[in-house]
Amino acid sequence: MKFVATLLTFFIPLHGLRQFLRSRIVYGLYGLPVWRRARRVGRALHCYGPVRVTRQTELGDHVSFNGAVFFGGGSVTIGRWVHTGEGLKVFTRNHNYEGEAIPYDNTYVHKAVTIGDCVWIGAYVTLLPGTTIGEGAIIQAGSVVHGEIPPMAIAGGNPAKVFAWRDKERYLRLKEAGRFR
Repeated sequence: MKFVATLLTFFIPLHGLRQFLRSRIVYGLYGLPVWRRARRVGRALHCYGPVRVTRQTELGDHVSFNGAVFFGGGSVTIGRWVHTGEGLKVFTRNHNYEGEAIPYDNTYVHKAVTIGDCVWIGAYVTLLPGTTIGEGAIIQAGSVVHGEIPPMAIAGGNPAKVFAWRDKERYLRLKEAGRFR
């Protein structure tokens, strides 16, 4: 990707402009697979690394990925102003261990993953099938999340557990003022 961007901007004389355009081209190229494959993509998608989504993915406005891979046939719904660190993995299906063979049969169990608005997900986080992350939550880097993380929670670990809370009044004041990044 970076090589293509370098070729496309080679003859631009101003170094700063060349760097800016090169970065925009790279980010745009990383976003192309998302635009082609996802069910819905909101405005201002930012992809700062390779992103692979499924056809059941719906993205809100101003979503920012630093590299992510989505697995399975279940739905993924991501709200507005969601930022992720490098290496996000989202799983929406699991082998059926209650089927007709052991340890599991050839069928899958699909469960949706939902991420609310204004969520910050750290680097190398894994979201398992059936995960719901509430609005304004923060997920610590390296966490494995399953189940429900409530709104405004700060969670981490394996399995991820809530260990702190955001200041709700401050969060709502910043949201009301439109202080998004």
